[in-house]
Amino acid sequence: MSAVIDELATGGVRMALPLLLASAGELLSERAGVLNLSAEGMMLTGAFAGAAGAHASGSATVGVLTALAAGLLFAALQALLSVTLRADQIVTGITANALALGGTTYGARLLFGDQGKADALPGFDPLPIPGLHSIPVLGPALFEQSLLGYLAFAVAGGLAVALSRRTTWGLVIDAVGEDAVTADRCGLPVRLIRYATVLLTGATAALAGAHLALSEVHAFSDNITGGIGYLAVVAVIAGRWRGWPTLLACLVFGLAQSLQFAAPAIGLHISAPLLTTLPYAFALLAVSGLVGRSRAPSGLTVPFARAG
Repeated sequence: MSAVIDELATGGVRMALPLLLASAGELLSERAGVLNLSAEGMMLTGAFAGAAGAHASGSATVGVLTALAAGLLFAALQALLSVTLRADQIVTGITANALALGGTTYGARLLFGDQGKADALPGFDPLPIPGLHSIPVLGPALFEQSLLGYLAFAVAGGLAVALSRRTTWGLVIDAVGEDAVTADRCGLPVRLIRYATVLLTGATAALAGAHLALSEVHAFSDNITGGIGYLAVVAVIAGRWRGWPTLLACLVFGLAQSLQFAAPAIGLHISAPLLTTLPYAFALLAVSGLVGRSRAPSGLTVPFARAG
């Protein structure tokens, strides 16, 4: 049984890592008032760009840099639409996801052949931390990650701390997300802050996609993200727009996904399709309000226009 628990914990953390990265950036953007439903498209674009860069250069590091560049470009276009042109953030997000799915599918056909799949890509292997990786349960789950996995922990934890209301940055982000007009009158550069948060979302989501392609499977296939970007948005809602609760929600979703593979070993004879829906069932429970009331930032999805 201990081996099963180890496997469940290790699988849960492994599956939560891309979700952690994507939700950390999404939390930052939403706290500033910009809803990035396009996190799924950013992740998918990052995964494809990372795979393409690694495939062309033979270097996983080049793949990550390519993914970051693609994610920042995607985010810049999103920010242009949402912040400068004040387009509807829900419509632009859904449209961007559809374009990302079609564009990466077509690009994969051109680059990787008719099936659009790339296998055995250069990637990042696990780097166990001596001594710590042998701790029961937590050791394999936390201290046998790849370089991108450790980076995911650092980025997610760093953003959670930075968004604390005890930090100047956290207070500034909250001011812009709650009442952008008042924040502007107080001298805060609202558009610049929102641009910066959307760009950071693009970077973290692209890293999440690169982690999925280059650390988890060392491969790329159509729609490799499989809705993780949407789960990142749900995790922010489930975490009530706060840092550490959002990270906890990501871990719960990761464990739910891991249960699909651990269930037979612990005697749970449940059909695979039903287990596949488990993370989304948890997500519906989280956003239904049954786990507690939450309040979104007052300015979320509200375009900023300077008062005359």
